[in-house]
Amino acid sequence: MKVIGLFLITVVLSACSNNNWQTASREPAGIAPAPEKEKSAVIEVYAADAFSWRGWFAVHTWVATKEANAAEYTVYEVVGWRVKRGLPALHQYKTTTPDRYWFGSKPEKILSLTGEKAERLIPQITEAVNRYPWVNEYTVFPGPNSNTFPEWVGLQVPELGLKLPFSAIGRGYADN
Repeated sequence: MKVIGLFLITVVLSACSNNNWQTASREPAGIAPAPEKEKSAVIEVYAADAFSWRGWFAVHTWVATKEANAAEYTVYEVVGWRVKRGLPALHQYKTTTPDRYWFGSKPEKILSLTGEKAERLIPQITEAVNRYPWVNEYTVFPGPNSNTFPEWVGLQVPELGLKLPFSAIGRGYADN
């Protein structure tokens, strides 16, 4: 009986994690509006299971904005391994695919705004990003981490109505 239990645990654990970040999918999930089709402003916030065993209980979250008629989104996210390389934890980049898999985990939209409201809020988001107090810091628990960042932006721009999932561990650090 113990052998069967050990076998089942091994199978479940191996099926639930991707331990090779270099080969884990970073393909687009196909859930973001394509910039060439969606001409209005867009704000989206995504959550995907954290990499490897962390994904059993936590998510990684990020923010994407696209101004009206823009050809690309601006993605904002906090990534811990950047700090270990001497870079800021807060990373900003342009892309046509803000909904890429997070190292093997398909993202879910947790917020999506388009049109006039998005257009009005994007400058406020940009301003909040520029004031983020933990740009060069990352701590898995209690934070600041990848979930602290979107939560902090949401607190600075309450009209977003952003509600991160319970599994966004570190979101409470933004209240500090």
